[in-house]
Amino acid sequence: MAGNNTNMSTNELEARLQKAENIKQRDGVVWKDRFERTHTIAAARGLADETPVVLAGRVTALRWLGKLMFGRIYDIEGEIQFSMSREELGEENYKFMKANVDLGDFIGITGVIYHTTAGELTVRVSNYTILSKALRPLPEKFHGLTDTETRYRQRYLDIISNPETRNALLGRFKMTQTWREFMNNHGFLEIETPIMQNVASGAAAKPFKTHHNALDADFYLRISPELFLKQAIGAGFDKVYEVAKDFRNEGMDAMHLQEFTMVEWYAAYWDFKDNMKFTWELVQHLIKTMRGSLQIERQGVKLDFSSYELIDYTAKMNELFGCDILEFDDVDKLRKQLVEQGMFPASELEDLKSIPTLVDYVYKRKIRVNIIQPAFLYNYPTYMVPLARHNDKNDRCIDMFQLVAVGAELCKGYSELVNPIQQLKSFEYQAKNIEHGDEEAFNPDNDFVRAMEHGFPPISGVGMGIDILANIVFDQPTLRDVILFPMMK
Repeated sequence: MAGNNTNMSTNELEARLQKAENIKQRDGVVWKDRFERTHTIAAARGLADETPVVLAGRVTALRWLGKLMFGRIYDIEGEIQFSMSREELGEENYKFMKANVDLGDFIGITGVIYHTTAGELTVRVSNYTILSKALRPLPEKFHGLTDTETRYRQRYLDIISNPETRNALLGRFKMTQTWREFMNNHGFLEIETPIMQNVASGAAAKPFKTHHNALDADFYLRISPELFLKQAIGAGFDKVYEVAKDFRNEGMDAMHLQEFTMVEWYAAYWDFKDNMKFTWELVQHLIKTMRGSLQIERQGVKLDFSSYELIDYTAKMNELFGCDILEFDDVDKLRKQLVEQGMFPASELEDLKSIPTLVDYVYKRKIRVNIIQPAFLYNYPTYMVPLARHNDKNDRCIDMFQLVAVGAELCKGYSELVNPIQQLKSFEYQAKNIEHGDEEAFNPDNDFVRAMEHGFPPISGVGMGIDILANIVFDQPTLRDVILFPMMK
């Protein structure tokens, strides 16, 4: 047998193998090819007493009481109790069930719905079929996995044995489904863009590199689908979105993963204010649908998504720095200033090689971390995002916003830069940051500039992380807790 399970003895494996042989002798096949159900477990739970049903699921409990037994079967939507009696099944079938079915096996049951004297919904079984024999046991006593690494590595057992895990992951995928429905109902079309790209651009991040053997060329795993989605708008698509797997070769912690899922959407003829309004409606819809209320709790912190605070980013940062951050142009001078002000030790800042990375570092550790209730930040310096549209009244600022809650960025959106002359200048500024050692600077993309030179309409776009939103909505401690199969070393 492959793998390792410290909870499983050789004797237990041999016993289960013998039971599999017994099933084969009786049924001819141990692991059946199909089974016809009349209802799912979730559907059966809504039926009236005496309704006939044929159900299937994994056995998660067995309790034998002489001539009567009670058990439970499970699927991802929940569990249901069943009962079997020696009188109704017959002596041989009853004894075979008791001797050969273990926790973890899959069975099919035929019977009728009723309620026990204790009031629990139950299926009175008249016939059963053993569908699949589990050769390894479920976690001991079905109390669930508690070791964090084992939970992540054997997520299937974690889901079966821990209702909190099951509800969070099931909720995450239902939220994504609801998200798609919301986008579709508002005129957006889901499209697909490349994951392997010639240029890693669209966000400030260090990329993963891979080699394409057939083309004998290096490619990057995308850090964002942004540039391709905007080219789709330029091609004539009115509103587009993508549920995109993105990859950023950065540090891993409780709230950052190298592989993550974003939803990015772009609308022709919108500005950032239109998208801010749409974003808030979307977030409220998802939270209300998933949790039933706009007042939720995450890790003991009460959050109220019925309203938001509006924060001027530049004004807030000016207050912190005691000067105008729009004037910053010398990275060494800024680094020295931060050390002299006692904000950070020099050693903490030495790897930050550009004005944008330094300013963002200060913001994340001094301002964002203290924003608990939902807040939209706006009015950012032009040097922060080279793909955002410059403000018409102040060319040193961009028409951009971020939604922040519990100290985390939920999304970033802006009026898109569609002026190819400015776009080229912004990319040239980023190229200088790369020369100075900034590994997270935007990589210039000449093909994107060429597409813009053919003409883009006014555009606004937003990128929002599914993982971070699910983490907040379903009250989980880390991002890994809302990832079905998180990356492990």
